Amino acid sequence: MVPEIEVDVLVIGAGPSGLGAAKRLQQLDSASWLIVDSNATPGGLASTDVTPEGFLYDVGCHVIFSHHKYCDDCLNEALPRPDDWYEHKRISYCRYKGRWVAYPFQNSIAALDPDEQALCLEGLVEASLQARARDPADKPKTFDEWNLRAMGKYLNDIFMRPYNFKVWAIPTTMMNATWLGERVAAPNFKSLTSDVVRNKVAGPWGPNATFRFPARGGTGGIRIAPAKTLEQKKTKFGDHATVTKVNADTTSVHLKDGTVIKYGSLISTMAVDHLAQSMSDTKLQGLCKPLFYSSTNVIGIGIRGERPERIGDKCWLYFSEDNCPFYRATVFSNYSPHNQPDASVELATQQLAGGGKPTSHETLLADTIRGALATDLLRPEAEIVSTYVRRFDHGYPTPHVDRDDALAQILPYLQDKDILSRGRFGSWTYEVGNQDHSFMLGVEAVDRILFGSVQLTLGYPDFVNTRANTERRLHNKTFAQR
Repeated sequence: MVPEIEVDVLVIGAGPSGLGAAKRLQQLDSASWLIVDSNATPGGLASTDVTPEGFLYDVGCHVIFSHHKYCDDCLNEALPRPDDWYEHKRISYCRYKGRWVAYPFQNSIAALDPDEQALCLEGLVEASLQARARDPADKPKTFDEWNLRAMGKYLNDIFMRPYNFKVWAIPTTMMNATWLGERVAAPNFKSLTSDVVRNKVAGPWGPNATFRFPARGGTGGIRIAPAKTLEQKKTKFGDHATVTKVNADTTSVHLKDGTVIKYGSLISTMAVDHLAQSMSDTKLQGLCKPLFYSSTNVIGIGIRGERPERIGDKCWLYFSEDNCPFYRATVFSNYSPHNQPDASVELATQQLAGGGKPTSHETLLADTIRGALATDLLRPEAEIVSTYVRRFDHGYPTPHVDRDDALAQILPYLQDKDILSRGRFGSWTYEVGNQDHSFMLGVEAVDRILFGSVQLTLGYPDFVNTRANTERRLHNKTFAQR
């Protein structure tokens, strides 16, 4: 006999969005609910793996900086002690022509050679003059056009184009300009000119200029902890809970173990293209075709010994040049001393590859080590004691030029079927794809179902990203980076 469950709200996926939804449902206690996930451990793309040698690696090198007090409160409830967290000031650089240039690169041209400083300023002058002559209603249509208008041709050529191609695996000419918000710094011509004259580099920029990180368990630890606060009989985690079919007509979901779950409303955090396949909905599958994504390859390298002084207390590093296959490296041992075994340090490098940028998976680790040597992250004498390789097919939802038009059809189409598709790949909106955003997408989906509330995070990302979380305090202990 096929087991059958009936709930008011079913949540698929126990990543940040799914956990946010479940937490809200439990808090309100006004509707029956269930959360399912095919993984035994919650976290999704915000989880952490541990190697046999004891090195921790986040699957996406995440940090915590929140725009939402509600999100902070839920994390602090799950990890309430001051020694559960470390606070950090971001120390981040871009690698360029054998030197470290303070992040963001476009705000730090004072670190370049005088000839390149002049070329950057010439480009900025030209872009400024063109802006004065342009109709204010003429908005940039692509990311490349935005870059040219914001920082001029030379900066775009030497950094923005090559770096972003490494990240997104498609040219910036194929990306829209609606996702930028707090993600990309627009340089100030007056300040840059002054900085060049004074030989001054950029100061802190962006919402993650300060961030939190859990003392133990990596990012996955701050997903496992809130999941433990949920009523366990309302959770189904593990391979047996894999969703095999979603039937919108009968409002039912079928699991691998044969369980059928009848729902009133469904919050799905599956990738929306995977949801379309599970629904066998050819119209929805067609609507999803304009959606692009890049795949993530996370490479970990554990090294014996003390942290080299040349690496210092750097948090994460960016790479635009072709002497390495990765676009970002994270000195993960600087986030918490518990991310590594005793007397060792580690580097976590992340690569992305998509339809426009092939990657050789057979040589990925070797290519990464060669790139780490070429960029001075590693020295030939370094003793590598642990390596880690993991690939995620859906790594980042690409803000392609066709994305907004596609989502304007996909999300209402699903909502008409009592399905709210949310999360990094559920709503496919990178500008609200951080952990706090994703958590709130789930919370606000519940409020929409139960109360008809406005979903600020999904509907008004620019407002959410410019709103300061005045309740956040840097009161946790700071890890004294050696």
